[in-house]
Amino acid sequence: MRSPIRLLSTDFDGTLISHADEPVFNSQCIEFIRELQDAGAVWAINTGRSVDLLEKGLAEFALPIRPDFILTTERDVFRPGRNGEKWEAFGDWNHRCARDHADLFSSAGSVLAEFVDFATHQTKARLIYNSEGLEGLAADSDEEMDRITDFIRQARTDHPKLHYQRNGIYLRFCHADYHKGTTLAELGRLLDVSRENIFAAGDHHNDVSMLDGKFAGMPSCPANAIPEVQDAVSNAGGYVARKDHGAGVHEALLHFVDGDALTR
Repeated sequence: MRSPIRLLSTDFDGTLISHADEPVFNSQCIEFIRELQDAGAVWAINTGRSVDLLEKGLAEFALPIRPDFILTTERDVFRPGRNGEKWEAFGDWNHRCARDHADLFSSAGSVLAEFVDFATHQTKARLIYNSEGLEGLAADSDEEMDRITDFIRQARTDHPKLHYQRNGIYLRFCHADYHKGTTLAELGRLLDVSRENIFAAGDHHNDVSMLDGKFAGMPSCPANAIPEVQDAVSNAGGYVARKDHGAGVHEALLHFVDGDALTR
């Protein structure tokens, strides 16, 4: 008998949402998530989007249900606000995350400068900055991004905590201890949900950390997932769907859910 799903962690773009189809989401998948929520399960969107961009997407695509929690920019944990605000930090994770990132970027300034020089003079990539400094980049192609990540892996030897999250031709620098997997684990800890009761679904490089079996006992991916993701899911004993996007997530949910899975 499989463990019941108590926590669902789904990527947004490319997994739950297909930008090439109409409608962009699979109604059977959304309805099944609603049924799981009604039965007591908790649904979290685990995304590289910021809070504002995720809210924009939820409104633009008119999803008929709301997530119970959102895990944004591959590192932060938010719950519904209690004082009229849409979302608020859950626990002290976001504070610790911001502190550790600030300390990291301060100590790794020379490595980041080396990377800026490489990207500026040897690639066509566009560097992306925020109010705190260098955030990441957008490469010219997947092949160029492969070359960039190879350079970063060599350059970060003396700063092993300096890492990155990749999604196609986009890359964001980050602390190695903060990613979709550890953020999902923190939400599970706060909700007292064990790994065995966590379902996760994703499609791209930045989803591997929550699909390798360490933090979710029920990892999955839709058929459109990149080969690295499909390999990670397979190696973790998860489920690689035959259908794309939301239809594939629905297929995976059906695979993991049995007669007792709609009860906690």
